[in-house]
Amino acid sequence: MANVEHGGRAGEAFGDPEESARAGMRIARVALWGLAALLALRQVLAVLGTPEADRLTALETWVGPDGVLHVTGSLYDSTRFTGTPFAGLVLKPLTRAAEQALGWGWTFGTLLLLVALGVSAARALPGPVSRRTSLLAAPVAISLLMLSLPVRNTLHLGQTSIIPVLLVLLGCLTVRDQRAAGALIGLAAALQPTVLLFVPLLWWTGRRRAAAWTGGAFAACTALAWAAMPHDSATYWVHHMAGAGLGGAADGIANQSLHGALLRLGLSGPPEIALYLALGAAVAVLGLRRAVRYARDGQFLLAIAVTGCVAVVVSPTAWQHQLLWVLLAAVGRVGRRASDRYMWPVAVVLVMSLPAKAMLPSIAALLPLRDNLVLLAALAAATVVPFLPRSSPHYAHPVPTEYADPVPARFRHVPLLRLPGRVLTRPNLLLELLLIRVTYAGYSQVRLAATGGSNSAGRATAEHHGEQILSAERFLHLDIEHWANHAVVKVDWLRHFFDYYYESFHFVVPLAVLGVLYWRRPVDYRWARTSLGFATLLALVGFWLYPLAPPRLMPGLGIIDTVHGAQDFAKPDYGTLTHLTNQYAAMPSLHFGWALWCGLVIVVLAPRWWMKALGLLHPLFTVSAIIGTGNHWVLDAVGGAAVVVAGLGLSYVLQGPRARTARAAAVAAGRPSPPRAPEPESARG
Repeated sequence: MANVEHGGRAGEAFGDPEESARAGMRIARVALWGLAALLALRQVLAVLGTPEADRLTALETWVGPDGVLHVTGSLYDSTRFTGTPFAGLVLKPLTRAAEQALGWGWTFGTLLLLVALGVSAARALPGPVSRRTSLLAAPVAISLLMLSLPVRNTLHLGQTSIIPVLLVLLGCLTVRDQRAAGALIGLAAALQPTVLLFVPLLWWTGRRRAAAWTGGAFAACTALAWAAMPHDSATYWVHHMAGAGLGGAADGIANQSLHGALLRLGLSGPPEIALYLALGAAVAVLGLRRAVRYARDGQFLLAIAVTGCVAVVVSPTAWQHQLLWVLLAAVGRVGRRASDRYMWPVAVVLVMSLPAKAMLPSIAALLPLRDNLVLLAALAAATVVPFLPRSSPHYAHPVPTEYADPVPARFRHVPLLRLPGRVLTRPNLLLELLLIRVTYAGYSQVRLAATGGSNSAGRATAEHHGEQILSAERFLHLDIEHWANHAVVKVDWLRHFFDYYYESFHFVVPLAVLGVLYWRRPVDYRWARTSLGFATLLALVGFWLYPLAPPRLMPGLGIIDTVHGAQDFAKPDYGTLTHLTNQYAAMPSLHFGWALWCGLVIVVLAPRWWMKALGLLHPLFTVSAIIGTGNHWVLDAVGGAAVVVAGLGLSYVLQGPRARTARAAAVAAGRPSPPRAPEPESARG
C-alpha cells in the first residue's frame, strides 16, 4: 500500500467530501480486519479439519511413535527432525507438557505469532507513510501472510519457522536496548543458524553492541545444547555441517536454495560444492552491502528482507516453510511511475501465494525457471532489484498516473465506481503478462473443479443437460449440429481448415488484438481487457452451474469428433485427454465469445471499413468451426455472445463509457483542449 498511494487520485474530479473519506476509511478498516479474521478461521478449519494422520505432520517428529519425545538416544534418531540441538533442548519439554492438546494449542499459538509478525511488519513500513496506510497496513499484512504458502505450510505441518522471523523483527525494529535486541536475534540464530547473517548488518549499521550480543547469545545457546546433548550437537554441527543433509532430499523442488538448484541442474560432488560456495559468497557480499545501504537510508524493514533473502539463497536447504523472508521484500519501492509500483509487490505476493505451475506454463524450456521460482525471487531481491532510495525524487512522489476526463454517460448513475478513472498511460507490460498467466491458471482450475475434479464425476449431469439443450434447439428449429458436422466431414479441405482454426485461433487472435491495443491504443486496451475479463468470469459461473456435454460427447447422436478423433463412450474419459481439463465446459462457448469480443473490438476501433469487415470474419469462422467439428451446440454460441455483451455492459456500468483521450474529452465538453501527454506517437489513444 505504501508503494502505490502517491500516484494521484482518479476521483479528485468528483470532489468527495472529507467526512465521506473518513467513513470510507472506517469501513475499509473493518472490512480488512474481517477479511484477516476469515482467513485465520479458514486456516484453522483447514488444519483441524484434516484427518489426524495427515495434519501437523511435522509434529510427528515430536509426538509420533518414533518422535523426539519417545526416543531414548539421539534427537536425530527420530523421524525427520532437522532442527538445531538447541531447538530440541528448548522445545522438547514444552512439547511434552502440551502433548495432549498439541494440535489446538500449536495452531492457535502460531496464529498469535502470525498476528504479531504482521503488526510488527506494518509498523516498520518505510516513510513517508500516510495515515491511511498506517491504519490499513496491519490487516493487509496479516491477510497476505495468511495467504502465503510458507505460512499455510507452517500451519499445516506444525513448523516453528515463524519464530525466528518474529524474533529478528522484534530485535531489529521494536526493542531499543541493544543488548536485549542482540539476545533476541541470537536466540533466533540458535533456532535457525542462517540468521547469523544479521550480525554483519548490525555491525555495519552502527549497532555493534547488538551484533556482539547476537553472537554471544548464539554461542551461549549452542554451548548449552552441546553440554546437555554432546552427541546430538556433534551430529548436527560436524557430521551434517550445520544441518546440511538432514530432512528431505537436497535436490528436491521443495529445497529453494542455491545448493538445491545446482543439484537439480545436474551438478554434484566437489565441483558443485565449489561453485555453490563461490556463488553463495558473492551473493552474501552483494546482498549484505545492499541491505546495509537500505538500512542507512532508513528502510530497515527492507534491509531485513534483503538479508533474509540472502539467507534463503546461501542456506544448504531452504524448505518452503522457511521462505517467509521473501514475502517481506514486497515493501521495497521499484519504478519511477506510479503505475509501475504495483509490479514488484504483486509479483512477490503471487510467487509466495500460488504454486509455481500457476505462474509459468508447463513448457520444457521454462521448467528450470518454474522449479526455482522462489529462489529466483529471493536472488533478485538480494542482488538486482533496483529498490529506490528515500533520497530519490520518485520515492515519495512518483510520476503520477494520467487520467482522462470523465466522459458523459447515457444514464444518471453511471459509472457506479467513480474512483477508478480511465487511465491514459500504457500499463506495465510485465504486470499485465503476469496477471494474464495467473488468471488463465485460475480459469483452468475452475473449469476442472466444476465437475468435481474429473470429467467422469460430472458425466451424467452433463449428458442430461445436453439432452435439454438438444430438445430446446429442436423446439426452436436450431438443431443443425448433425447436418453441419457431416457436411464438413465430407469435404476434406474444409474439415482440415475448421480443425486447424478451432485449435489454433482461439488464443492467437485475442492475444494479437490485446497486443495491438497495448502498443497502439493503450487507453482502449484497458477498456477491452476489462470487458474480456468480465465476460470470462461470467462464463466460469456458467461452467460451474451448468456443466454441459458438447455434441461430440453425446452418446447416440452420431457426431464425428473431427478434432480429437473417435470416442470410446464405454470409457469415462471417452478415449481423449479429458482428464486434463473440463470437457463439459460447453455453455457458454468461450471459443465463440472470445471471437465475438475480437470482432466487436475491431469494429469499434478499426479506422477503415475493410478492417471492420475483416474483424467480423473471425467470429463467423469460429462459430462455423465449433459447430462443424461437433464441439459446441448452437445455443452455446448464443451463451458466448450473452456473456460478452454482459461483460461490455458491466464495464460500462461500473466504469462509464469507453475512455477517450483528455483532448477528445475536453473538445466534447466544449472546453479548451489540454496539451498532449509526452507519449510516443504509437501510444496515443
